[in-house]
Amino acid sequence: MTRRRPEHLPSRLTWRCQACGIAWPCSPAKLRLLGEYRENRPGLLIYLATLQAEAAAQLAELDADVPPPVLHDRFLAWASPRG
Repeated sequence: MTRRRPEHLPSRLTWRCQACGIAWPCSPAKLRLLGEYRENRPGLLIYLATLQAEAAAQLAELDADVPPPVLHDRFLAWASPRG
């Protein structure tokens, strides 16, 4: 019997990766998202902004003091087109 590895998805309320445990989106999640949205960068940014807002609300409930600029870098800065 083969074991399926967990996907690199966010574990809500903590917003850690289900597969590797680091802050989501982790590197594998970023690569997957860039591939899925390769023809629709604005759609990716809208999706990530929605998740950022959800994460901010849930992390505030946990008293995890994550400043908005940190969440912006974590969720959006890496996906913004360069140049």
